Amino acid sequence: MAQQIPLDPNARADDPQRDDARDDGTHEVAADLAYQRLAIVNVAFYGVPGAGDRAWVLIDAGLPRTAGRIAQAAQERFGPGARPAAIVMTHGHFDHVGVLEELAERWDAPVYAHELERPYLDGSAAYPPPDPTVGGGLMAVLSPLYPRGPVNVAARLRTLPADGSVPQMPGWRWIHTPGHAPGHVSLWREADKTLVVGDAFVTTAQESVYAAATQRPEIHGPPMYFTPDWQSAKTSVERLAALEPEIAVTGHGRAMRGPEMRAALHALARDFDRVAVPDHGRYVLHPATAQDGSAYAPAKKP
Repeated sequence: MAQQIPLDPNARADDPQRDDARDDGTHEVAADLAYQRLAIVNVAFYGVPGAGDRAWVLIDAGLPRTAGRIAQAAQERFGPGARPAAIVMTHGHFDHVGVLEELAERWDAPVYAHELERPYLDGSAAYPPPDPTVGGGLMAVLSPLYPRGPVNVAARLRTLPADGSVPQMPGWRWIHTPGHAPGHVSLWREADKTLVVGDAFVTTAQESVYAAATQRPEIHGPPMYFTPDWQSAKTSVERLAALEPEIAVTGHGRAMRGPEMRAALHALARDFDRVAVPDHGRYVLHPATAQDGSAYAPAKKP
């Protein structure tokens, strides 16, 4: 059974008092980076407060029916009517693309993703089935009910640049971190060693409804029920740990920082097979990959 690596809540990257004083619905981890918790998942906002129209970037697009909350936080953080210069996707799972189509159209914003993730975002392919047998809690048990896509933002979809740069985010680079999804990426800023991780690793036990609700900080591998390639997931965690990040904003759980977070991340990388990989499951011995095409299921007709 996969295990948790506990974290001291004091290692959180945001400051609750400052967040309350600012009152824009986000948790700020740097002068130009904040995240918003939407039930079980986070979205991130890059850009300085008050930046105005087309001067900020949305990272991921939350759950269905959260467009109003995301737009309200954006308005309060960047100014009335402020639209993003781009929407950058770490990957296309349902809890990250919930209102992508709606917001991309509302804001007429380009959407950037890794080339291997494009089929899930242009209407041509769905993810392989989730695995409810991995254990860990009710979220895993219910996973067959979760949407597998695809969404279709083909008209606005762009491929992330091959040189590793992130459009409209100077100083940032994207890192291919597959495993949880074939085209999963994490975002890295070397200047202050900040990571926006997506689901390459998370800081809550996402398989458990209770843990997802309480947000007790623990470092885990990617959500087990939606991870089809465990060897690639391990390699991705090892690559991120080697960066020695100071701040990590994850797709699920609180953003964490400092030496304790780094030590826990190294422990996850070192012991990944024991603490992150489920004891059994359909993808443990038989991964679904982009290389053999098994990561792309036929898209259902509307």
